[in-house]
Formats: sequence, structure tokens, C-alpha cells
Amino acid sequence: MSTGILALLSLLPIISVAFFLVLLRWPASRAMPIAYVVAAALAFFVWQVPVNKVLAASANGLWVAATLIYIIFGAILLLNTLQQSGAIRAIRQGFSNITPDRRIQVIIIAWLFGSFIEGSAGFGTPAAVAVPLMVGLGFPAMAAVVAGMIIQSTPVSFGAMGTPIMVGVSTGLSADPEMAAYAAQLGFAEWDQFLAFIATKIALLHAIAGTFIPLFVVAIMTRFFGKNRSFAEGFKVWKFALFAAFAMTIPYLLVATYFRPEFPSLIGGLVGLGVVVSAAKAGFLLPKEDEIWDFDDKKNWDEEWTGSMQIEAEDKSKPIMGIVRAWSPYLLVASLLVITRLPYFNLEPLLRGPSILTTWSWSQIFGSDITASFQPFWSPGTIFIIVSLITIVLHSLKPSEYKVAFGKSLKTLVPASMALVFTVPMVQVFINSSGGAAGYEQMPLVLAEGVANLTGSAWPFFSTFIGGLGAFVAGSNTVSNMMFSLFQFGVGERIMADPTWIVALQAVGGASGNIICVHNVVAASAVVGLVGKEGAVIRKTLLPFFYYALLTGAIGYGIVNMATGILNAGFILASLIFATMIFFIIKFNRSDAT
Repeated sequence: MSTGILALLSLLPIISVAFFLVLLRWPASRAMPIAYVVAAALAFFVWQVPVNKVLAASANGLWVAATLIYIIFGAILLLNTLQQSGAIRAIRQGFSNITPDRRIQVIIIAWLFGSFIEGSAGFGTPAAVAVPLMVGLGFPAMAAVVAGMIIQSTPVSFGAMGTPIMVGVSTGLSADPEMAAYAAQLGFAEWDQFLAFIATKIALLHAIAGTFIPLFVVAIMTRFFGKNRSFAEGFKVWKFALFAAFAMTIPYLLVATYFRPEFPSLIGGLVGLGVVVSAAKAGFLLPKEDEIWDFDDKKNWDEEWTGSMQIEAEDKSKPIMGIVRAWSPYLLVASLLVITRLPYFNLEPLLRGPSILTTWSWSQIFGSDITASFQPFWSPGTIFIIVSLITIVLHSLKPSEYKVAFGKSLKTLVPASMALVFTVPMVQVFINSSGGAAGYEQMPLVLAEGVANLTGSAWPFFSTFIGGLGAFVAGSNTVSNMMFSLFQFGVGERIMADPTWIVALQAVGGASGNIICVHNVVAASAVVGLVGKEGAVIRKTLLPFFYYALLTGAIGYGIVNMATGILNAGFILASLIFATMIFFIIKFNRSDAT
């Protein structure tokens, strides 16, 4: 069968997701079973993958879904515990003391705090922490999820202490035994030095594209969830948005350039958080008192915006908790995530070792080459649960109050987790479709090969979208990099472009794919009980994804074609994208002045 036809067939599971979930607006619990059936049918009948391997991939998907549900439960439990203790009331008051403007709050929580959590833990943890926190502060559930998804771009390549690069890119490239020799030819005696060289290019692309991400967050929030449904109201805080962007991306780029790939998002988010919060407390670039923006009265909200997680009114008779005490559980979560992940403390062998207590595994599922594993002490879910228990003491909670928090968490979790039961198995069947009797590569690689054959030298424009496609279906930048890094390197050599830049584009595209990833949208929505609205979330995050993938692809094309001059198609397109953003900033602020 020709590569083109195979590529079209490989596209069918993705088309089914787009058609039923995004276009027909079906809930994921209905759309994803169809996508699973399509992927399984293709694997069995076309790729001729043995039935035991299809079943093994499905079982592995259920295993992964269970680990995600565990993390979601921990995040929900922590939020409900803080709700019962009165901490959420104190945190809300703390933000109101800085500014009641929701545009500023979302930048601080989603962009800066989210980037820090992404750098320390990754794997969807920012959504599990930042999204419910925003709901607790009074954001509509869908607005919180959309904001949490949009920021899943710039910090992602260096998330979980650099895992997408140190594991994803490294594993993908090292599959070719000649890659070490290539790195040595470039002057890198150590493999980690070669990875750091690529990481600097990745960080540069991210730092450029990340310039407008905070502005996208606020503009989309005011457009879709504001009383006036206006992009302009978001663009009015452009100065603060750009300030917050640079406060994170400048230290982020410096760390990636001069230190290791484990730390850019972690340190960039932490430095940015300190700088921006301090500046906001001083009133720097904040809206004037008569320009404060807030959501409309809750009774006027669209029913689609709210989830099953409801933040009840606090007991106003209780004194407001001190802000440090209120934040202490979240600070403890962040500290535990950093301590357990930093190589300095060397806790990973203890928490992820081969012991039956630390690693639960299912080897060679149903006789296949697929293995499932779970490290409970490494999971952010365990940290959330432990901190929720510690909070009983920290916040002097009564056992009856914690029991209420636990019960509410279970009640929210059960219906919200159903979509994951089909989403993750579909992903696993899709990416484990190699090794069949037909002799075809796995579906993602076949699809990428088909696109590469069509695009030729224009490939850099499309390389980021292929990386994004990998993350869209796999739910992970790391997995996308594993699948496509070596392929992207080969295409770079084929079109006589610097292959390390093409690999960098792959990593950046894989990060941007998290913005629209079904896997992550379902998980983030589940945290706040937003069941059945996953397609609506993706429709609202498509624009930031296309901006990110197109801009970085254009810059990549411009860089690898510098020999033709600076006025090549890539740099021209990138300039047009930046000019468009500047045009809207000027337009919306000029209309406000008049």
C-alpha cells in the first residue's frame, strides 16, 4: 500500500476525534469510544497487529488512565480540603489585596505559577494545581481550564525537570547508534552536552513565541467568558502581559543557555513569579481602579462554563486565615515536587526503584512487548494526598470537615473520569501499531512520512505541527519527541537543513500540541468536574496552538534558510504574525482611548 494512502488511513482516528468532539460537540465520553474503535480496527485489519498486542495496548491505556485518575483525585481532594479549612477564602482575599482584576490574577496563577509547577513536575500537574485554584477563586470552570491549557506551551519542553528533552529527545535520537558520532563531529564529547546544545535552540524558539502567550490567555478569557465578549478588554492589559512574559522567558532562556535543560521552566517560573507579584503589589502596570475587569454575575454565566465542582460560600463568621498559612499547602506541594525531582537530593532511586513497593509493573501484557508501570511514591497524586492530610494539622481541620472534603472529591471524580477510560486506550493503540504482519511503521510515523513527502524543502513550516500532532494524540511532549525526533532529524538531513534545528522545532511543536491535547483537556476538565465540554475547550484553544506552531515553524524555516537571505519566506511570515499582534494591541487600545 502506498505511503499516501497509509498516511490518510492513519489520519482517520484524529479525524474522528475532530469530527465528533470538536465539530459535533459530543462529550469525550461519547466521541472517544468511536475514535478507539477506529484506531483498533485500523491496527487489526490494516496494520495487521496481533490481537493480543491490540488488547495489551488497550490494557496499558486503562492502566495509564487509572494513574491519571489518581492524580486528579489528589488535586480535587487538596482543593476541597482548603475549601473546608477556609484557606481558599484567604487566598482569594490575598489576590484581591493585590488587585481584584481577573486578568492580572490569571496571568499570575496560570502563566507564572503554572510554569513553575510545570518545570518541577510536568505531566499535566499545572492543570491539577492551578486550574482548581482559579475555580476556588471564582473563575468559571471552563475559563480556568482554557487558561490552564494555553500556558501548556512555553514551559512544557523543560517540564518535569527537562524530561521531554532529557528523556524524549534523548531516547528518540539515541535509537540511531550513529548519532553519538554525529554529536562528536560537532565537538560534543558528552551526549548531555549535545542535548544541551539542542535545548538552547528549543528555549530560543519558546522564548520568542512565549512573548504573547499571557496576552492570549487574557484576551481569550475576556472574549469567551466576559460580559461584553470582547478581545479588546484583554488587550488593554498588554503592558502587564508582556512584562509577565519577559519576567519568565528571559531567565528561562538564560538558564537554558548557561545551565542544564532541567531548570529553565522551574527557575523561569519562580523568578517571574517573584518579580511580577512584587511589581503588582507595588501597583506597577496595574489597571486603574475604574478599569478593573471581573466576570459577570454568576447567575448570568453560560451553563457550559461551570462544572460539577461547586465552591460553596465560606462561613463569614470565621476569621480570615493568615496568607502564609493559607498558601502553605500549595507551597508544600511545590517544595515536595522540587525536592523529589532535583538530582541533588538523589531521591528518585528511592522513590522509583525496582522494589515492589515503589514500582508496580505489568510486564509483557498478554504476551506482547508492551509493559505498564506505576510508581506511586513518585506520582504527584501521592503528594497531593499527603499534603491534604498534613493540612488537617496545619489548618486545624475537624475530622468531619475532612470527611466532607473526601466525599465531595469522590463525587466529582467518578463521572469526570469516564472519558479517560477510552481516551488513553485509543492513544495507546495508535502509537503501538507497529510490529504487525503488514510490516508498516506505527501510525504516527506513517502519517509524518506522508506529510514529509508532500512538503519537501518547506518541511520546517510543518515540522512543528507534526510535533504537535504527536502530543495531541499521545498526551505528552515526551512521547511525541520519542516518536518523531529521529524522524525529524532524518528529514532535516534529506532537505539539507541543519537537523538539530529541525529536532528543536519538533520539541517546540510537541510542547504546543499540549494546548489542544485531548488527553490533557479531559484530565484538566475532570479536575473541576467539567464533564462533556472537552470539545468546547479545544475550540477555544485552537487559535493559540496555531499561533505557536506557525510562528515557531516560520522562524525555524527562516533560520535554516539564512543562506538565501534574511528576507526569506520564514522570517517574512514570522514578521507578519508579530505585526498582526502589535496591530491588535494598537487598535484595541486606540479604540478605548477614543
